[in-house]
Amino acid sequence: MNYPSKIIEKAINELASLPGIGKKTALRLALHILKQPVDSAVGLGEAIIALRKEVRYCKKCHNISDSDLCNICTNPRRDQQTICVVEDMKDVIAIESTNQFNGLYHVLGGIINPLMGVGPSHLNIDSLVQKIKETECKEVIFAFSANIEGDTTAFYISKKLAGTGVRVSSIARGIPIGLDLEYTDEITLGRSLLNRTIIQTSTQE
Repeated sequence: MNYPSKIIEKAINELASLPGIGKKTALRLALHILKQPVDSAVGLGEAIIALRKEVRYCKKCHNISDSDLCNICTNPRRDQQTICVVEDMKDVIAIESTNQFNGLYHVLGGIINPLMGVGPSHLNIDSLVQKIKETECKEVIFAFSANIEGDTTAFYISKKLAGTGVRVSSIARGIPIGLDLEYTDEITLGRSLLNRTIIQTSTQE
């Protein structure tokens, strides 16, 4: 496609590089931005730059944060004895929207997937185990998508936690097999948390 301006062509190409956005959608977005007041476009640009440069990762749970510790980890009203383990920060947002969980989180930064070259050493598993050993955690909830990779990750971590005395559970399978957690409706996700199932693990190291 030929564009009347190299500037708008570059903007379209950058927008089209985002997941789920094709060239036609990128063109509509670029034209929409072009029609907005300059201050609005500048505000959008500054927000994107700040997102990349200033957003941090919580040192305790690895969730996105504006400071060294996120507002969930520093909230004294959260249940400090329950940790929900998720694949990514988008899952934290999905679970928080249900208003059914009041504990803490631990973001792995992915799940075990040998076919994609992702092993346990690539994930925030060791820091989770260390956290559980150093705190008064009584229950760990696995909130992974219902697929083979999620089950493999849960099984691996549960074995790592064997002997710690912590209760290990998984959200109920009201979530359809193969559906990513972020696309699950809030009611189903909330009920899955409330009706989580216990994972049996060995008590030996």
